[in-house]
Amino acid sequence: MMTITVNDGARAHRGFTLIEIMVVMVILGLLVAIVAPNIMGRSDQARVTVAETQLSNIANALDLYRLDNSHYPSTQQGLEALVNRPGGSPEANNWNPEGYMKAVPEDPWGNQYQYVSPGAEQPYDLYSYGADGQEGGEGDAADISVHDIGA
Repeated sequence: MMTITVNDGARAHRGFTLIEIMVVMVILGLLVAIVAPNIMGRSDQARVTVAETQLSNIANALDLYRLDNSHYPSTQQGLEALVNRPGGSPEANNWNPEGYMKAVPEDPWGNQYQYVSPGAEQPYDLYSYGADGQEGGEGDAADISVHDIGA
């Protein structure tokens, strides 16, 4: 039989050297520098995608409204006509008592969606002003229209 003895009194305590810690910090810094821009750049695109999805959902609710009432809400009645029975002209004689949406969402940048019902040629226009909240713009500040997304 073999016995192994351990000398507890002679244990060496070894930690990390400054160089080892610096190498790990440099590696972590490089990883953050490579990964962070990819993740950060995606948040703007994600907001555009959310806006497009919300525009599509609102467009579907507007189409249901039209099926019931034979017309879209007027500009004055606005998107609120999808949540509460609208007053004014044109009348919503067959308005669904449960509404067409629970609430009209704000766009991902915290602004109201724009709704205009010009009439004959184009039944309505529905859009978000994008990240800058103003008409026009480029990139994530560009306007996003329901007609551009094919809803």
